[in-house]
Amino acid sequence: MSHPVVWFEVMGSKGKNLQSFYQDLFDWKINADNPMNYGMVEATKGQGIPGGVGELGDQPWPKVTFYVSTTDIEASLSKASELGGKVIMPRTELQPGTILGLFSDPDGNAIGLVEEAA
Repeated sequence: MSHPVVWFEVMGSKGKNLQSFYQDLFDWKINADNPMNYGMVEATKGQGIPGGVGELGDQPWPKVTFYVSTTDIEASLSKASELGGKVIMPRTELQPGTILGLFSDPDGNAIGLVEEAA
C-alpha cells in the first residue's frame, strides 16, 4: 500500500467523555496526560494504528469516521449502545466475506466495524 493509514483522530465537544467511551468499548489505552488533554491512543502488539481522541474546542476541523476490526459486530454494537452510542447500520454482509456495522458515539461521530475471524 503506497498510502497506508498511519493515524486516526476522533474529535468532539466532550473529549474526556469520548476518551472514556473508547477505552471502555475497545479496551484502548488512551493517555491524555498533557496540557491539551489530547488522548493519545497506542497501537499495541504490532497491530492497528496510533491515533488521538480529543475535544474540538473552537477548531473547525471535521469529525472523522474510521473502521475498527471486531470478531463480533453484534456484541460491539450492543456494547456501544450500552455506553451511550447509537446503531446506525446493524451487522450487514455487503458481499460474501465483507461484514460491516456502523454506530455513532455519544458525540455523533460515525464509527465503522469490520467483522474478521478470531
